[in-house]
Amino acid sequence: MDINFAQVFIAFAVLLFSLTVHEMAHAWTADRLGDPTARLLGRVSLNPLVHADPIGTVLFPLLALMTGAPLIGWAKPVPVNIRQLERPQRDYVLVAAAGPASNLVLAFAASLVLAVVPVSPQTLNDANLSAPIAAILGRTMVLNVLLAVFNMIPIPPLDGGNVLAGLLPYRLATAFNRLRPYGFLLLYVLMFTGGFEKIVLPPYRIILSWLPTQ
Repeated sequence: MDINFAQVFIAFAVLLFSLTVHEMAHAWTADRLGDPTARLLGRVSLNPLVHADPIGTVLFPLLALMTGAPLIGWAKPVPVNIRQLERPQRDYVLVAAAGPASNLVLAFAASLVLAVVPVSPQTLNDANLSAPIAAILGRTMVLNVLLAVFNMIPIPPLDGGNVLAGLLPYRLATAFNRLRPYGFLLLYVLMFTGGFEKIVLPPYRIILSWLPTQ
């Protein structure tokens, strides 16, 4: 098996940073809206160690990157005490949406830098920093758009499921939340039946087309 370890390292580093920003955004938003639970646990931090899950953040992504399997990854969920939020129903939606929103901000920032950084062609025996920087920025843009769109699929426990649960009337939200124990099973069904491509790829391509690049 021919593995490009440099590409694997870049992709993993970008994923780790993106997941860290995603979870910190949840924690920071919850704290700003009245719930200090995550902050007291040290989750308002850009230290990836406080967010990383050994299986979801390290093992599964590395296996996927080295084998070409669908990239599946996650970090430790940020605990939120809804009762401490100032306006529980509205604020829970904002906390849930903060993670995908942070990924879109990262993608937009990476695309802006990519649009202004001149990329010179690689030549033999000539040091070239612009090409690897462009590769990192491109990977950051693509991966963060993918993370944002994927996480907004309206299936619990994804952020999209939490947003939808917060928007629904109480009785409908209670019924919808009964799907929560089966959420990961539903996601695997989507991935391995082609539903992932139909749901995620169209908005992913549209958002990418809107981003400024060279």
